Amino acid sequence: MYMGYGDGSALMRTSNFHEKSKNEGDKRVRTILHCDANSFFASCETAIRPEYASVPMAVCGSVEERHGIVLARNELAKKYGVTTAEPVWQAKQKCPSLVTVRPTYGLYSEMSEKMNKIFYDYTDRVEPFGIDESWLDVSGSFKLFGSGKSIADSIRKRIKEELNITVSVGVSFNKVFAKLGSDMKKPDATTVIPCERFVPIVWPLPVSDLLFVGSSTQRSLNRIGVYTIGDLACCDEKVIRNNLGKNGILLREFARGNDRSEVTVSGYEPTPKSVSNGMTFRENLKTGEDISFAVTYLSMSVAERLRRHKLCCNNISVTVRLPDLTSFSHSAPLSHPTCLYSEISKAALSLVYAKKAFWEEIYSVTVHAEKLTVEGDFGYQQKLFPEAWEQKYAKSHSLEAAVDSIRERFGRSAVKIASAIDNRLV
Repeated sequence: MYMGYGDGSALMRTSNFHEKSKNEGDKRVRTILHCDANSFFASCETAIRPEYASVPMAVCGSVEERHGIVLARNELAKKYGVTTAEPVWQAKQKCPSLVTVRPTYGLYSEMSEKMNKIFYDYTDRVEPFGIDESWLDVSGSFKLFGSGKSIADSIRKRIKEELNITVSVGVSFNKVFAKLGSDMKKPDATTVIPCERFVPIVWPLPVSDLLFVGSSTQRSLNRIGVYTIGDLACCDEKVIRNNLGKNGILLREFARGNDRSEVTVSGYEPTPKSVSNGMTFRENLKTGEDISFAVTYLSMSVAERLRRHKLCCNNISVTVRLPDLTSFSHSAPLSHPTCLYSEISKAALSLVYAKKAFWEEIYSVTVHAEKLTVEGDFGYQQKLFPEAWEQKYAKSHSLEAAVDSIRERFGRSAVKIASAIDNRLV
């Protein structure tokens, strides 16, 4: 369930789908599975509250807290036309009897971990693609568990019996077509797209079914007469390049079955180009205290992610959205690279107040850490006597790194800033 912004092009640019096989001459037919949990949030809630199975139900954000959209819905709600990401009031117009349930986030991560543990019983090559779906490379598992379809059916059966939720599984020779297969039949189904017979199965499908073809890309393709995956596969390279650039060429290769990207081993996480965190709080930010808390709260997450990747930022920017949904951004360089929330929040706050003339209340705010460098690789000349800020930085870094260790071991709620306790904004 990709829940990013726009047409997914940003995710596409950072994805390892751009990578070629380690051995470009290797033409072995692999067997890749894509396992996608059906209506995951709704299924998890039904697993602990079986009565939801007999009524149209949707997991929704809080209307009172200004997150009132549908996050997931069950099969009965789908029959009424309820869709994800639509406002709750609109969903209830379609289905007046719709039962709305607040999300239980701890439950979803727990179920996700249990699903992945089942996947690891079949292969060590498991790549999560969000909380509710994963790719598996089972090319080396045939002698133990049988064919790709047999493994897929076994996984579906175990997840249904052990977790009381269902998954749809696509089985194919690459990641793109495995993902396509898992979307073709829902719920609780296995779809095989074999290497030698993918053309009659894949090419008649709408081009929007292909991974990374969002609404914007679909419109661009439709304008040049590309409506099916087969149209894209057979489209002239110059026409595609002129309209979609190099990403269009990559999509055409996907349509032709030319995806050699590997299923990434567990624990791999690509190095980010920037780190951001934004949030719409329960109330508009009005007072200096509110703004200070919000920026600090977001900066802590940004700094923690920087330290996890052993990175520091050289530039900070903020994006502020006002109640009328207009927005503005402002950025500034830092005097030295940092991964400390205390320094990031101080810089971000000064940027917010630099535009004070434009706002009285703030609807949402985002903090961006940019121009990243490897931590400790700043190019400074070593000094016999460090400057005062360097000594202070080292002490603060040790403190914040210690907090990271505690949270990693005991959970994020183990250590909080005092202002976050019973705060009405979060």
